[in-house]
Amino acid sequence: MGWLGSTRQGLFTMADDLEQQPQGWLSSWLPAWRPTSMSQLKNVEARILQCLQNKFLARYVSLPNQNKIWTVTVSPELKDRTPLVMVHGFGGGVGLWILNMDSLSARRTLHTFDLLGFGRSSRPTFPRDPEGAEDEFVTSIETWRETMGIPNMILLGHSLGGFLATSYSIKYPERVKHLILVDPWGFPLRPSDPSEIRAPPTWLKAVASVLGRSNPLAVLRVAGPWGPGLVQRFRPDFKRKFADFFEDDTISEYIYHCNAQNPSGETAFKAMMESFGWARRPMLERIHLIRKDVPITMIYGANTWIDTSTGKKVKMQRPDSYVRDMEIEGASHHVYADQPHIFNAVVEEICDSVD
Repeated sequence: MGWLGSTRQGLFTMADDLEQQPQGWLSSWLPAWRPTSMSQLKNVEARILQCLQNKFLARYVSLPNQNKIWTVTVSPELKDRTPLVMVHGFGGGVGLWILNMDSLSARRTLHTFDLLGFGRSSRPTFPRDPEGAEDEFVTSIETWRETMGIPNMILLGHSLGGFLATSYSIKYPERVKHLILVDPWGFPLRPSDPSEIRAPPTWLKAVASVLGRSNPLAVLRVAGPWGPGLVQRFRPDFKRKFADFFEDDTISEYIYHCNAQNPSGETAFKAMMESFGWARRPMLERIHLIRKDVPITMIYGANTWIDTSTGKKVKMQRPDSYVRDMEIEGASHHVYADQPHIFNAVVEEICDSVD
């Protein structure tokens, strides 16, 4: 069903846009060349959130350091159970959880937010070293949690969000009731034998060949008015994944406007990565540092380009802890959108095991 046919029961508070201020003649010229703005991102996101049936609250959460985290809370009235907090992956934002938010907030509060440097959140300058960039992300998540007044949570992260959720759990294990990692990026060490490397998807190889050493999504900004069309060309699958909600290019527009802004989080990700598929500080070398009593579930798409053997390796690293790994058939990297009904059922089962 399209978003126009849905009923919006939610409470939706709008906040000031975090528009980027032009600096210098080049910056003032670029907005005309690049058809994007935070206002356009806000508008396309509003079309997505109109699909929600449950009550929701959308607002900026201001951190003590003046950064702001764009946050969507669904079913805020359900305070008796541990809330579920969902952390999106690289280049994403809160809107990409639209196939999951109503189902996963049926019996508990769900919080999702745009990571610092992504989506509608503030886009500060990150440290340029991998450890510093990672710490900046993790600190922003903890400060957000404190500001929100969430004592503990079920923490779910997809891709880059899974990497950061794991790093957060190492530092703040007392806040995590269950860690759910969905096709997490950045876990294995890069193999020395090229034959052991799983082939990345075609769109990723195409982007890499164009960009070389530039920021991962720089092509969207350099392409100017052709940028929105590039999203549809490189990722036509996203339109199919969300076809039950949108028959038009809403999701492609959302992805474009999320990533055509100042590449703050993208630059931080570049500092953390060694070529697109590998982390400079692989999480497998650190997963044993998470407190033993924190249960972990790893959910993979059966057809993903991510190394699914990581789940077995995490089990070996944590022999005295609860670690479950599973694959969802018919799903690739974006498990939550490829098989949303199965994904939602699995996550609901995990949440119900907590309380």
